[in-house]
Amino acid sequence: MKLLLCFGTRPEAIKMAPVIHELKKEKMPFKVCVTAQHREMLDQVLDFFEITPDYDLDLMKSGQTLNGLSASILSGMDEVFDDWLRQAQSDVEMVLVHGDTTTASMIAQAAFHRQIKVGHVEAGLRTYNKTSPFPEEINRQLISRIADIYFTPTEKANANLLKEKIPAEQIVLTGNTVVDALYWARGKFAEKELTQEIIELKSRLNDDKKLILVTGHRRENFGKGLEEIGEALLELSLNDDFEIIYPVHLNPNVKNPVNELLGNKPNIHLVAPVAYPTMLWLMQRAEVIISDSGGIQEEAPAFGKPVLVTREFSERMEGVEAGFSVLVGTNKQKIVEETIRLLQNPPDLKKKPNPYGDGKAAERIVEILKDLC
Repeated sequence: MKLLLCFGTRPEAIKMAPVIHELKKEKMPFKVCVTAQHREMLDQVLDFFEITPDYDLDLMKSGQTLNGLSASILSGMDEVFDDWLRQAQSDVEMVLVHGDTTTASMIAQAAFHRQIKVGHVEAGLRTYNKTSPFPEEINRQLISRIADIYFTPTEKANANLLKEKIPAEQIVLTGNTVVDALYWARGKFAEKELTQEIIELKSRLNDDKKLILVTGHRRENFGKGLEEIGEALLELSLNDDFEIIYPVHLNPNVKNPVNELLGNKPNIHLVAPVAYPTMLWLMQRAEVIISDSGGIQEEAPAFGKPVLVTREFSERMEGVEAGFSVLVGTNKQKIVEETIRLLQNPPDLKKKPNPYGDGKAAERIVEILKDLC
């Protein structure tokens, strides 16, 4: 099979890495293409998972618009496809994309324009609100109109696709590869083998204080939403029993207001984006996580940690229904109240199974790909 795996952001790379490792294990030929929609954050993950792209569009630009990025991806993929198809020796062609990014959506469309089949990893998630998450909800729905095979992470995602009249024989329930990645990372970096970055962060944190881990990058929270979240963190930081660590996203729409509001405040540690194993260590160390990240909603259950989701809608309601996540939006009062509640009366989540997978999603995906050869 002519297989081309395409991604552009750090979360996509984390979730596609287990598929790449499984393909290597099964000695199946494939190529990797990255758009570098996130350059520095992507490169960290590529290095950690020992992935060397065959094609790198290197498209990240400061202040780039979604339309500008989309146009660059569409125009850049023709040359990639030409080279890939020329080298591969097979009549079966498939491009694999992941999730809901602009990279995934545009590459799926570029493949469709070339009449190349598309496999969609982590298919079927929905909020059915086109502005939340923005632009990811529409990206994911567009890919669903194009894809030829759908690798779904949960029964709920399966049901969404069936409701949209996707043929059942094209849908495969696999679980989420993010759980596979997490297990792989745990095996590579045991607690006794702490990285220098973890050692430095550990020296800054107070073991006697309850740690709150915060992340945030959603476009729909830019401006007023980020301000509300920041005000909530300021109020929480006044309690000397709590400590906050916030790896701040590099996007200026996040970085600038967060540093302006929360910089140089007691009990708040603003740090640059951390490497993947460091983020896993922080999740394990934290008592509560406040985040708008889809990946963190899926990873936190593996550590038995509760997540306050700073969004009004989530396409990952399995975690909410299982008691791992609480939707709080960007309401300052709700964030403060729910954080204090979880810190004072922590839920017992350690023995609950992760609703997003068992760590064997990549195996199931590759088995299907082998059958298609």
